[in-house]
Amino acid sequence: MKIKSLSIVSILFLMVLSCSKLSEKDYKDSSLPIDERVEALLSKLSLEEKVAQMRIFHANIGTKPDANGNLKLSDKVIEKLKLGIAGIKNPGEHIDAVAAAKLNNELQKYIIENNRWGIPALFVTESYNGVDAEGCTKFGRPMTSAASFNPELVQRQWDVVGREARLRGMHMCHSPEADIVRDPRFGRMSEAFGEDTYLTTQMVKNAVIGVQGNYKGLGNGTHIGAVAKHFAGYGQVLGGSNFAAIEISERTLIDEIYPPFEAAVKEARSLGIMASHGDLNGIASHGNPALLTGVLRDQWGFEGYVVSDSNDIARLFYFMNVAESPEAAAQMGLEAGIDIDLYAEDSYAYLPEMVKKNPALEKLIDRSVRRVLRTKFILGLFDNPYIDIEETKKGVRAASSLELAKESDLESIILLKNENKALPLSKGKSTKIALLGPLLNDDTKAMFESVSGSKIKYVVEKGFNLTDEAKGNPSLIDADPRAISKMVNMARSSDIAILFLGGDEFTAKEAYFKNTVGDRATIEPVGAQDELIEKISALGKPVIVVLKHRRTLAINTIAEQADAILDIWDLSEFGDESTAKIIFGEVSPSGKSPVTIPRSIGQLPYHYSMKEINYKKGYLFLEDGPIYPFGHGLSYGDFEYSDISISSGEITPETELTVSVKVTNNGSMKAKEAVQMYIKDEIGSVTRPDKELKGFEKIELEVGESKTVTFTITPKMLEFTGISMKKVLEAGDYSVKVGTSSQDYLETTFKLKK
Repeated sequence: MKIKSLSIVSILFLMVLSCSKLSEKDYKDSSLPIDERVEALLSKLSLEEKVAQMRIFHANIGTKPDANGNLKLSDKVIEKLKLGIAGIKNPGEHIDAVAAAKLNNELQKYIIENNRWGIPALFVTESYNGVDAEGCTKFGRPMTSAASFNPELVQRQWDVVGREARLRGMHMCHSPEADIVRDPRFGRMSEAFGEDTYLTTQMVKNAVIGVQGNYKGLGNGTHIGAVAKHFAGYGQVLGGSNFAAIEISERTLIDEIYPPFEAAVKEARSLGIMASHGDLNGIASHGNPALLTGVLRDQWGFEGYVVSDSNDIARLFYFMNVAESPEAAAQMGLEAGIDIDLYAEDSYAYLPEMVKKNPALEKLIDRSVRRVLRTKFILGLFDNPYIDIEETKKGVRAASSLELAKESDLESIILLKNENKALPLSKGKSTKIALLGPLLNDDTKAMFESVSGSKIKYVVEKGFNLTDEAKGNPSLIDADPRAISKMVNMARSSDIAILFLGGDEFTAKEAYFKNTVGDRATIEPVGAQDELIEKISALGKPVIVVLKHRRTLAINTIAEQADAILDIWDLSEFGDESTAKIIFGEVSPSGKSPVTIPRSIGQLPYHYSMKEINYKKGYLFLEDGPIYPFGHGLSYGDFEYSDISISSGEITPETELTVSVKVTNNGSMKAKEAVQMYIKDEIGSVTRPDKELKGFEKIELEVGESKTVTFTITPKMLEFTGISMKKVLEAGDYSVKVGTSSQDYLETTFKLKK
């Protein structure tokens, strides 16, 4: 009995000694491994301090510069910062980069000096057109970048985003979007990289690598951490309506929706993941442990933090109606694996009181706090929390960054139509051009003049807006016959009409609740745009359409009436200049459509990789097929595909094969082409996609030059989720299609033998 007592005492002594040694370790000691620093700091925190490391608030509640540019905090913010904070969203977003860096240095200093352990905060931004803040380089939207079919270019672009964000004092970015978007009713469509799983995966992976400086840029203070979002299925909302239910088969989820997120985690090492607003087959994503812990952590090995979307843990109670109380919602989010509560005052704020009733919750709190503190150590914030403002002055909007924005534009513009070689236009011939339409910018004429030279004369008329531009719920404007008549007369007196049509930030945007809508029940161009092009086309003059938009549009009338269409989505701050360079032939267009362009909303859901059975029949009174297919994009070059060959007619689970095609530029100017490879499983144990993009390469060819492009086909490309809901490789026949779009290609075949 005495021996047992001594054993217990010995064990207790060793436990106390172990804890004592842990507490002796200084979390400020940069020579220690990060995990040890995390544990040393975690052991010191009170419960309330831990919970503070699980919350982010928005800077607009009282973090701003005063009239002299010095930090000014509201009483509410001062109170919040007493215990420390996980982070603050968008501090300094409305001031230039240098002013923001100064402000954020002061804010970080205040935070460090006013919590017991000197824990720095994460300052968080987003990126839809570059860093979403004043005074940074404005790039094209992700959907625009996807049209480049150039992941290396996207990586360089996001490298600039990461550098410029860090130089203004930011540390994390609630971007990129890894969602697959296939419904043009959805107002946030342009924030993602398109309808295809493979293309989106390549773009997301390279965006994360870029913004994080290939991970090495995190600790050395040059880049920021990525938060890939929205996990998972966001963008697949029913009716294209934000916050609506999401119904996705488990097979589609695994094979089509998960891969971009998996690549962000396993290949690009994204520091963060944001959960999806919605539910997933009836289970609210913010309360889904199988998704946020089972898939994300247990299957993929994710070690970063998971952050809620805006107020979404609390919404488990008052919006999703899957929790009985705010406290129950907080517990659901915590148990599911949400580490940080974004904005809410009625969710994780309740955790300290909840622990008193249920002490077991503190282990889950510790789990989340470890992840948050680990992120801060990875970013080097304990050792180097401040920004060198002199570096900010040199590094933000550097000449190389502005040139990159232009380069990205030029590779992303899609030539949808070019009847009778209406484009390019000549600079050497005296010509009068009418620049017309509701998507004209104030500086469009000046940008065109900077490109075209003195022989081209312009008349300019916007004519009308598409909406009343009300911030929350914009209303359409009735057609103004006088405005249309004026533009028609200007076109009549000109040699060429260039119409700027499509949509803008008021006709496609993020929808919140009733106070702000952004989704649409129709997908045709709004207002009098079709009437305008019909009347101008009737004049018999060449009509070129520059299509600006943030959602796919059913451009039936435009496609019929225009001689040429440049689809530019939402380009950089130099967008009209880049468009002019394409129009006047300085560069050949090389963009490819990252979405299928449908004829009617009645075709939805509609994407090129639908199951083959979806294509067996059409609709009454509607021409079959899309207006333009996925991957479509013309060139001023004339690319001929020939001599497709395959290294073997067979592949096994242990071997690979290659497919090659010869591409020749028979045109009259140097041009780039995105060569695309699609694979079709001819017979599967479950119904299979009509075809799937599995590779692409962008090449540049001089006039008369040929190049052989080779793709490697691996067994991994042929895997899919079978009847057993496990990944399978099935023996049988496959076809491989290599060409210029998802509908224009050469074809060969092979067999998988097991």
